[in-house]
Amino acid sequence: MNPILKDDNTTISFFKEEVREFVRERNWGKFHTPKNLIQALSIEVAELSEIFLFKDYSLETIRKNKEILERLSDEIADVFIYLISLANSVNVDLTDIFIKKMEKNRNKYSTEEFNNGSYRKL
Repeated sequence: MNPILKDDNTTISFFKEEVREFVRERNWGKFHTPKNLIQALSIEVAELSEIFLFKDYSLETIRKNKEILERLSDEIADVFIYLISLANSVNVDLTDIFIKKMEKNRNKYSTEEFNNGSYRKL
């Protein structure tokens, strides 16, 4: 993999192809059903959550503590990889579904009603 790749110069198709190739090289396609991938994704999200179980890390602590940040980064990557695998398995265009969902969210959570920092209508 190219170490120069960063968020600001990497496309979604790069991630989709990297994950697709990783799965293909290991002949894991038969295991990558939507059900299995959703379950694996759920497990990885639980592992991400476990990092914070009974702890209340500040954002500053997370950013400064290399061990916490590395564990967090690994689990975020695992979640991302399974999410990409799920998108690959059901053949959705992530950009398209992102744009459509953001438009739904803009309509559901209008700035007129949700501009005071609340996540629900008051």
